[in-house]
Amino acid sequence: MKSNKILVINAGSSSLKFQLMDAVTGEVFAKGNAERIGIKDSFLTYKRNEEKTVFNEDFKNHKVVMEYLLKLLVSEEHGVIKSIDEIGAFGHRVVHGGVKHFEPCLVTDEVIKDLQEAVDLAPLHLPAHIMGIEACMQSAPSIKNVVVFDTGFHSQIPEKAFRYAIPKKDYEELKIRRYGFHGTSHYFISHEYAKIVGKNVEDLKIITAHLGGGCSISAVMGGHSVDTSMGFTPLEGLIMGTRSGDIDPAVVEYLSLKRNMTVSETLKYLNKQSGMLGLTDGKYSDNRDIEQNLDNPDCALALDMMCYRIQKYIGSYIAAMNGCDAIVFSGGIGERGILVREKVLSGLTCFGIEVDKDANKEVFGNSGRISTKNSKIDCYVVPTNEELVIAMETKKIVENK
Repeated sequence: MKSNKILVINAGSSSLKFQLMDAVTGEVFAKGNAERIGIKDSFLTYKRNEEKTVFNEDFKNHKVVMEYLLKLLVSEEHGVIKSIDEIGAFGHRVVHGGVKHFEPCLVTDEVIKDLQEAVDLAPLHLPAHIMGIEACMQSAPSIKNVVVFDTGFHSQIPEKAFRYAIPKKDYEELKIRRYGFHGTSHYFISHEYAKIVGKNVEDLKIITAHLGGGCSISAVMGGHSVDTSMGFTPLEGLIMGTRSGDIDPAVVEYLSLKRNMTVSETLKYLNKQSGMLGLTDGKYSDNRDIEQNLDNPDCALALDMMCYRIQKYIGSYIAAMNGCDAIVFSGGIGERGILVREKVLSGLTCFGIEVDKDANKEVFGNSGRISTKNSKIDCYVVPTNEELVIAMETKKIVENK
């Protein structure tokens, strides 16, 4: 490959996050986010070293954003490269690859067609990802594009864990199964933990907790995900910022009838108006705000419920793997939520876990052990780096083609 510099792209319906980085060293040359694409008052935030610049432009679509960004990267005033030819490839984060795609792959017309056919499985994300990919292809036709899937790390989950107890015909024809998400994060933090402690990830049983606005937990055994809390969609599993997490499916019909909502409106309610936001009567979805208002009974209950759900999943995954060597926290809450980590782990003492409260307070946004030396299960915090995983996988795919 002509360069190790990969431009990592995460396209949303009205946003486009980017990061130009070295796939080998992890060095970040520039990063930022275009917001309100196709909407009034669109803008692009561009960060280079300590420099942060906001550009207010009329970004009508993702193609306009990409063309603007590529000019920025080579500009005299804000640039970090001399020519776009220094970009080895574009690496795209894609939430879902359907049943045809789990492993990273080079973008072709056939791959785009497959993603279009899988839109029903991720209607909020896949159209935006496709727009981002096409924008890159149109703006820089000479640069190759690679897609890396959130579901990829969970591709080896056994059938007993990914199947739902519904008729086989519907599983086979409608592809209803557990897919799992946050895969690049779970991959990174499990492998990074093994690297930190100097052990082979293949020899370890690790529970990874990616806790942020979206939350998921995975059981990682032998370096592979063998179970994960998110399911057919990211709605299943833990209580999140605005998502309800696990709930009796009959609630969907009941809510629809009682509140005169369609099924789609009810699912939007469970995805956007529930979770911590719903528990605090629409006040707070951010854990930081909730912790600052624990004198409010709703906030105290919300925190207790979130931690309780995390405890239950950790306990179930220890059983699923018949043991556990380490529990690793990551994500915004996992990396900075001192209280959440303490509450979760202090409820798991039956497994021989001992929290080092002083160490737990000191680890804030960086890597470190938060359990005592006597703890039977190692407890760590490892900041995630999904962009680096995407860059590394992109480099690997391009070099092998």
